[in-house]
Amino acid sequence: MTTVYLDHAATTPLRHEAREAWIAASALVGNASSIHGAGQSARRLLEESRERVAAVVDCDPIEVVFTSGGTEAINLAVKGLWWARGAGRNEIVLPDGEHHATLDVVEWLASQGAGVRPVALDPLGRIPIASFRAAVEGAAAATALVANNETGTVNDAPGLARASSEAGVPLHLDAVSAFGHLPMSFRSWRADAAPATGLVALSVSAHKVGGPVGVGALVAARTAALVPVVHGGGQQRRLRAGTQDVAGAAAFAVAAELAEVEREREAARLAALRDELVSGVLSTVPGAELLGDPHDRLPGNAHVLFPGAAGETLLFLLDQRGIAASTGSACQAGVPEPSHVVLALGRSATDAREVLRFTLGRTSTHSDVDALLAALPPVVERARAAR
Repeated sequence: MTTVYLDHAATTPLRHEAREAWIAASALVGNASSIHGAGQSARRLLEESRERVAAVVDCDPIEVVFTSGGTEAINLAVKGLWWARGAGRNEIVLPDGEHHATLDVVEWLASQGAGVRPVALDPLGRIPIASFRAAVEGAAAATALVANNETGTVNDAPGLARASSEAGVPLHLDAVSAFGHLPMSFRSWRADAAPATGLVALSVSAHKVGGPVGVGALVAARTAALVPVVHGGGQQRRLRAGTQDVAGAAAFAVAAELAEVEREREAARLAALRDELVSGVLSTVPGAELLGDPHDRLPGNAHVLFPGAAGETLLFLLDQRGIAASTGSACQAGVPEPSHVVLALGRSATDAREVLRFTLGRTSTHSDVDALLAALPPVVERARAAR
């Protein structure tokens, strides 16, 4: 049984307040698209929830398109932007090291005729603005992470948005990992962008901030040219058809607001706890190396290389001791392949199989870190002996 949970980047525990909001909203009868009284009551709660999420992300409420999660939001953004591309533009700018929710979408679009322009990461896992600016010129669309979900390295989101705006190219930012941990302003990141160019779409997910699994949103600028992925109704500016999840939206709104209220205080606490974890690991495990930017990273993220120890073996041995971590994105769990993010840092395929990601959240404590530091040295030693 897991007693120490260090995989908050995969999903973080549901907040009590979000659970209560979901239960209360789920008791309502009525489809938010119906015109009778029950339907309009549901509609009011839905739109109030949209307004609350919009306030956290700093956008207009009409720009919030609720989805089934971050993956659907990314699909709508990337596919929708490419399908709506202008004449003569065919290529998507795709930095190395993106989440598989984006990589797999672009791979599928490439099978449909899209061209792909890669952008190499620097050794710390950051997207270089100069390289991005060169790649985005004349492209059909661009996508990028606000913060890397494995290394935790934070990108220059305003700089990426500015480069896309100057090139007249629509940009989607994947903010799923960054949401609730970094200051976020869709409005200011758009800045002086021309209509339908620059930052026009931003994806977020509820379960990363203590909301329910299966709820997310795409912030789509009023001027964004997007072709919908799901058809069948006129909901949400015709960008996402289907009966809207009022209870999920209500719970998402509560979780997002609480995460924002706590953000600065919690970021400082988690950064200190993370530094304690990293210092302890590097001082007790010979050869261990922190990957990603040592300072400009998500506050609860520690992505560590353990030379000579297979990541999958480390996970198994830690799990036996009641400690949950990950080798990277949970979306690739169970797939024995090297981390594409570590490869994008210029590291070897061997290195890419010898990493663990420890991510802290609002329930993390000093005792969690102490438990990991006590268990890790013998676990690494045993994993190295098994090679």
